[in-house]
Amino acid sequence: MTDTILFDVQDDIAIITLNRPEQRNAINPDACTALREAVDRLENTPELRVGILRGAGPVFCAGMDLKAFQAGQANDILLGEHGFAGFVKRRRSKPIIAEVQGAALAGGFELMLACDLIIAADDAVFGLPEPTLGIVAGAGGAVRLGAHLPPAIANEILLTGQVFSAGKAVDWGLINRAVSTFDLSDTTLALAKTIAKNAPIAIAETLRLTALRGRADDAMWDANDQAIKQISATQDAHEGIAAFLEKRQPKWSGR
Repeated sequence: MTDTILFDVQDDIAIITLNRPEQRNAINPDACTALREAVDRLENTPELRVGILRGAGPVFCAGMDLKAFQAGQANDILLGEHGFAGFVKRRRSKPIIAEVQGAALAGGFELMLACDLIIAADDAVFGLPEPTLGIVAGAGGAVRLGAHLPPAIANEILLTGQVFSAGKAVDWGLINRAVSTFDLSDTTLALAKTIAKNAPIAIAETLRLTALRGRADDAMWDANDQAIKQISATQDAHEGIAAFLEKRQPKWSGR
């Protein structure tokens, strides 16, 4: 495991930390491999019962590393084993709680959606800005968000690319709790400890059953991945990301 992902153990809880704070914890191919290995370790260690996924520094995760996209590494990040970050399609027997500080945007928001519970700082912000960059929320946002929110709200988030607050996320039932930044880690850890007291077989079976509830099936993921491949090859996708990196307005061509 590289230092792009940290793995710490507190009693029977694994704390997995996205560790690229200077890049706002954006996901590159190394981070994909390391996160996949971290979840493997959680799953394969009988003494560990629950995982917590957090980000180092002030931001949870800004999504895919756009410089890696421009370098032609999009498929490695989005379409490798278990999907984006080696995580979003992963079937797990142990729950993972997202602990969100700062911002969970684009793929970072989709990482959060792939977790089983979410505790966020009350000043956290969320969003799927992919359409503003000429790409699609293909790490689970487009196919998964409607299972969490009413369709009208999900569609507004997906089509506008605008960010929204932790307060709205709580009101919509998207996250479990919004607490002060000071209390964030303690609140998440307390929830993890409560879950860890329960029977591991019962927890694993519960997760298996909840995965059937409104989640994307294989046919939906196949369509999702085909959309990623098509969008990633367009001029607009490269223009949108170049404009973002160059801090200018994009010029869409429709190609």
